[in-house]
Amino acid sequence: MSESSKAAHSTERPEHSQAGVSSGTGTEYTRDTHYISTRITADGRDGFPVEPGRYRLIGARACPWANRAILVRRLLGLEDAISLGLAGPTHDARSWTFDLDPGGRDPVLGIARLQEAYFRRDPDYSRGITVPAIVDTTTGAVVTNDFAQITIDLSTQWRDHHREGAPDLLPDEHRDEIDAVNQRVFTEVNNGVYRCGFAGDQRAYDEAYERLWTALDWLEDRLRNQRYLVGDSITEADVRLFPTLVRFDAVYHGHFKCNRNKLTEMPTLWAYARDLFQTPGFGDTVDFEQIKQHYYIVHRDINPTGIVPAGPDLSGWITPHGRESLGGHPFGTGTPPGPADENERVNPAHTPLP
Repeated sequence: MSESSKAAHSTERPEHSQAGVSSGTGTEYTRDTHYISTRITADGRDGFPVEPGRYRLIGARACPWANRAILVRRLLGLEDAISLGLAGPTHDARSWTFDLDPGGRDPVLGIARLQEAYFRRDPDYSRGITVPAIVDTTTGAVVTNDFAQITIDLSTQWRDHHREGAPDLLPDEHRDEIDAVNQRVFTEVNNGVYRCGFAGDQRAYDEAYERLWTALDWLEDRLRNQRYLVGDSITEADVRLFPTLVRFDAVYHGHFKCNRNKLTEMPTLWAYARDLFQTPGFGDTVDFEQIKQHYYIVHRDINPTGIVPAGPDLSGWITPHGRESLGGHPFGTGTPPGPADENERVNPAHTPLP
């Protein structure tokens, strides 16, 4: 996640509001995984029942963890059930802000900073102001920012409100394998790029680098003869890997020093990433310009000048990938989502789409 990190022992999570500061000397970057764990469920066990129109998903196109939630909402067709608010790509030490909206305020919540929704939940809230977050529009307070649980609940608890033809991202017959793959991808890849980027010394960086590339080589081998990570169609496992891969050459290769190879130099992963990017619901949630602005501007300890690179060339994302020859169908027995809502479309100048 484009994350603004403090020290290795800090309470840091996706996406923290503080400007980027790398781990201290001699320390290894670790991620705080303590979230607001309240859940929105069909039976309302935590006091927040599934109720179309009541909740607002707050994300940011820059953030990979928020990208995941935005992507699942779109694949499942929950746009009419859960509204979407988008913070801008940069922020200060206080909070993500709604500077992309007219007047600098979220048009539904009426707030200028996401911090306000966290304080409505808990006036003494002292942890990270992170995205994604789901806000109860009846109170203006954050319900949850547990990014891993959010997408699982969108698949399982909101099933009655999925679009016709929505894919099953968590099929029962593959659930154990999906969970096992997700665990390795999270620790070694999703979070692995951050361990490289925010390492506090050479030893910590070298160890993080080795772990990351061991996992990427494992994925390169796993995907060589199968189109998707688990089974014959897209699952939550693909959803969780994609946001890291799509940011790899634009940010992680250089900015986070994950530079053994570019993604474009790994034939299988590059073809797999293009296959997903060209699948409705994936590439049309990605804004490369906002991604670069966030990492290169916010992480001033890594990039003191704040200069945002002009590259890389994005035209390769829409070139043929050839993965159809491996069989399978992206949506299983379902169908692709329709075009993105006009108000939620990515700026075409920022992202090439087929």
